[in-house]
Amino acid sequence: MITLKNKLFPFLLGRYLAIGLGLVGLFVLLAGLSLPVQAAPLFQLTAFPTPTADADGKIFYIVQEGDTLWRISAITGVSVDQLRALNKLGLDQAIVPGQKLLIGMGGPASATLVPGGSQPTETALSATATPLPGWGILCVLLYHDQNGDAVRQLEEPAISGGAVSISNASGSVSKTGETPDSVPGLCFEEIPEGEYSVSVALPEGYNPTTYTTHSVTVLPGGQNKMSFGAQPNLEKAEEIRVIPSPSTPPSKKSPILGILGGAILLIGLGLGIYAGLLRRTGK
Repeated sequence: MITLKNKLFPFLLGRYLAIGLGLVGLFVLLAGLSLPVQAAPLFQLTAFPTPTADADGKIFYIVQEGDTLWRISAITGVSVDQLRALNKLGLDQAIVPGQKLLIGMGGPASATLVPGGSQPTETALSATATPLPGWGILCVLLYHDQNGDAVRQLEEPAISGGAVSISNASGSVSKTGETPDSVPGLCFEEIPEGEYSVSVALPEGYNPTTYTTHSVTVLPGGQNKMSFGAQPNLEKAEEIRVIPSPSTPPSKKSPILGILGGAILLIGLGLGIYAGLLRRTGK
């Protein structure tokens, strides 16, 4: 009886240790696979002071380190297409720090007579954007609302093929078009300031996550933006793949906990085999 107990004790001890280590290793492995490495914070836009026109009425922006045309467009309110047209930039032409970009015209400086003197002093006129006074630009974006919160995130891409319609109450302005697969979406230029109704008909295979009709007030001298969210239905979701935005690095899984969990599983497996050998030897 003493010999049998001596033989069973190592077997039972090894078996229980193997089961315990196996469970611990499995838990650590699953925790490692589900724990993402924290991504770096998004680059924040710098503040852009109100520009003033030079003596010729031109308004310039000096390119800063890390600037892109998209970033300058977000800071200044001038669309990327306008920036390219004003500065005669090609589609593949890059910008460099220190470069002067024309972003609008403010008109020539006006002269003010100085009492008791013969020389006038120049007073810079207030800056205006490229659209004519009383006119604005209205951009409509249809985006893939991946998390369904009805608020567009930077990594959520645009959806093409949405039918856009804008009109005012009097019916004097009525425009239509289709949304592209790029930001800032479909832009209507030279829209008279005032109240407009904007509606979007979703392309086939998408369901809305926001209202598809909104009213907006178009302000003169700038770009007015509207966003509409949608999600693909189950059938459409199987056909598309969402590519993350370059500005948001994809999360990476931490490999350390996974390796540790795998090592513990191997140790548990070895102990189990050892316990089995002890059992056979005892027999």
